[in-house]
Amino acid sequence: MRIVFAVAMAVLLGASQAVVAQNAYPSVELLSTGTTVVGEPIRYPDSGPARVTSTIVTLAPHSEAALHLHPAPMYAYILEGEVVVDYGPHGRRTYVQGQALMETMAVPHKGINATGRPVRILCVFMGAEGTANVSLVK
Repeated sequence: MRIVFAVAMAVLLGASQAVVAQNAYPSVELLSTGTTVVGEPIRYPDSGPARVTSTIVTLAPHSEAALHLHPAPMYAYILEGEVVVDYGPHGRRTYVQGQALMETMAVPHKGINATGRPVRILCVFMGAEGTANVSLVK
């Protein structure tokens, strides 16, 4: 009986340690995708060695960004506020604090802050040396 009890305790202890190990690094998935917000497949530039760049973009109240493109994939996470992005023929989309997205690469677009509060966006560019992260459209 003691052997059965010892084996049962060992199994339970091992199982509980496995659960603790699984929860050692709790996480919440923000985004998992292979396409941009307008359905383009994500393509990584091959112009040179990989270069990841992260920035925080701030749009002042009642302002808008210039029309632009992203030659490299860009992940965005809205840290604060609400931004409307105008994708021209692809329409407009509103993103709010806590939302994540893979921005379009080939469609010219611009962010618009129509509110009275700043918008802060974490942008992570997955580019390469020799490839611009942002290209203005004239």
